[in-house]
Amino acid sequence: MRKLDLSVQFAGIEMKNPVTTASGTFSARDSGQFYDIGRLGAVVTKGVASEPWAGNPTPRIGETYGGMLNAVGLQNPGADAFIADELAYLKQFSTPVIANVAGRTAEEYCLAVEKLSETDVAMLEINISCPNVKEGGIGFGTDPRMAAEITRAVKSVSKKPILVKLTPNVTDITEIAKAVEAEGADGISLINTLLGMKIDVQRKKPVLANIMGGFSGPAIKPVAVRMVYQVRRAVQIPIMGLGGIMTGEDAAEFIMAGADVISVGTAALVNPTAPVDILEELEAYMEEQGFKTIADIRQAFQG
Repeated sequence: MRKLDLSVQFAGIEMKNPVTTASGTFSARDSGQFYDIGRLGAVVTKGVASEPWAGNPTPRIGETYGGMLNAVGLQNPGADAFIADELAYLKQFSTPVIANVAGRTAEEYCLAVEKLSETDVAMLEINISCPNVKEGGIGFGTDPRMAAEITRAVKSVSKKPILVKLTPNVTDITEIAKAVEAEGADGISLINTLLGMKIDVQRKKPVLANIMGGFSGPAIKPVAVRMVYQVRRAVQIPIMGLGGIMTGEDAAEFIMAGADVISVGTAALVNPTAPVDILEELEAYMEEQGFKTIADIRQAFQG
């Protein structure tokens, strides 16, 4: 009997399996206390900018039905400190590193991309979709013209493949996807968080100091699956699917919708071993269904 083969080619990167971590929910040192990071297909690191960012005022996190709100605001130590610390630590593992990049302007994105292009990262994920920063972020991701402009700018200075992370807070996500594909994006990741809000009715105040924040978790999964399905039919480039993946069958659902690889985000904040648990559940699902490869899952979808 032939063994399972979970390996995938993703925008030119060889991955041993399609399970990755979602940006903002993964720390190499923290996660490494709970499982072997080398088991994952790739890791996507927390967003990093050309210079350090302080992030938003606290409180930044709030629980909701079926998920959570966050307004961290891309707090990060800057590209130089990231390279010297987090990236240096990750070198010991045989897992590709995808560095998430943030910026307030095209120039800031390009400065960070230039620094990270000189490192061992396998790919850069350009975050044009964060709802928690007042400049850049989602402002670029909701306008096809600006999304194209950022993609063109970073492609002109990057020595690594570029993955553009899209926001669901738009009317037609396929227009944004087609715009970044046309400017040379090597892949797309979707979805980032939905813009949400929660009010503490006892205190009569918003739960988050930022008032609104990014909503993630299992409640957004149907939205994410729908958008992966739509984008898969609009572009030819590879897709990283994420948004509320909690189980191996959730991962299979995204692959059937059109994702080439998947990311685990909020689940890892609830259960630190969720990425490897989901990998093992995906393997069990494949054995149960008689699938031998990841392509078998996608080809079985009849929608």
